[in-house]
Amino acid sequence: MPLRARAVHRTSGSDRPVRVTVAVYAADPVLRAGIVHQLRQRPEVDLLDDADAEQAEASLVVVDTVDDDVATLLNRLRHNSSTRSGLVVSTLGSGALQRVIECGVSAVLRRSEADQDQLLNLVLAIANNEGVLPGDLLGKLLAHVGGLQRSALDPRGLSLSTLTTREADMLRLVAVGLDTSEIARKTAYSERTVKNVLREVITRLQLRNRAHAVGYALRNGLI
Repeated sequence: MPLRARAVHRTSGSDRPVRVTVAVYAADPVLRAGIVHQLRQRPEVDLLDDADAEQAEASLVVVDTVDDDVATLLNRLRHNSSTRSGLVVSTLGSGALQRVIECGVSAVLRRSEADQDQLLNLVLAIANNEGVLPGDLLGKLLAHVGGLQRSALDPRGLSLSTLTTREADMLRLVAVGLDTSEIARKTAYSERTVKNVLREVITRLQLRNRAHAVGYALRNGLI
């Protein structure tokens, strides 16, 4: 569980408290209203309306799960130099965690833990460019980083981030535009085997489809 909110107020040159400007993004208006209601009660926070949202120091994205639309929003916010982003989410697996980190998010809070103090803690962390992760997600992140390190040290060893020779061969054929039947003829495997092998890669690496798998393999030098 994240740490409790700290009773810290930033101050201006005249020693007056400086409020953190915050924008809240949520497709569900009920979710947004709940977060806004809690933050509005805190003197440390200055909530901005939609017209000024791009100028917020902290942008909170409130969602059930991370999908392509959420990733698109997070990437847009990442390229806005005026703001830093935090995520309030219901469910977030290790694959989705890696995805949001790639989108520039370093502060994450589960909705089930999003009381007023925890939300304030998240906002202050974002404003101070600090990281916040639930303990179990931090463990998953460290395990993932450790797996990448082991893969780099022993590139011949099979791990979640590497491919077998058969998998790599089939992805290369996908990359040049071959369909399932053509890959089967080229490799002398059945079409069912080709589908199963490619599905295993997509599932293991938590990717979306064959094109995503090819892109992942190319970016990471696996094919």
